[in-house]
Amino acid sequence: MKKLLMAMLGLTILTGCTSEPAKPVQTEKKQPKAVEAVTGRTAFQKLYISARGWARDAQPYRLESQITDDWKGKDGKSAVWRAYFASPGQRGVKPFIWSGSQAPDAPSPGITPGNEDTYSPSNSSTRVFDPAFLKVDSDKALEAAQKHGGDKILQKTPDSPILYALSWSGVTNELIWHVIYGTSPEDAKLKVRSTPAMVNLCE
Repeated sequence: MKKLLMAMLGLTILTGCTSEPAKPVQTEKKQPKAVEAVTGRTAFQKLYISARGWARDAQPYRLESQITDDWKGKDGKSAVWRAYFASPGQRGVKPFIWSGSQAPDAPSPGITPGNEDTYSPSNSSTRVFDPAFLKVDSDKALEAAQKHGGDKILQKTPDSPILYALSWSGVTNELIWHVIYGTSPEDAKLKVRSTPAMVNLCE
């Protein structure tokens, strides 16, 4: 009888130990990374290195920004930049994208190469330029554009999106920043061609 009582007591203790609910594992919540927005020239320098990895003779012909959910183009900066390069040796053109955003509508963070296409030197839209001409950055281009009507738009709607596009002008033989107040050139409230001369006058 004594042995039976001892056995029942041991079973009760064992059951009490195993019936305790498991404690939930504490996990730290990962904080989303802050958006990284940079000027056009800063992004271009990163993209140019990648383009030279694709083709040693790669030369740029266009640089443009992209609006994202977490960055609308303020301060002359963008969270996504796309640069287009041409390689006469490979007879191809190829875009490279830099992203500092994790927004759903943005490319993956870092540098992503695009699809290669055929290069035609006679095409005016793919006229390459020497990177040494890129002396005026997108923030300075915005400052000049602000003094040509952009300030009135931002006073009225401070969160207006702003796009930036850089291309070579064969007429004046200089790089031109196009500052576009809107989500695309088609629906822009204002488009300003920001030339080096304009920027110098504003400084």
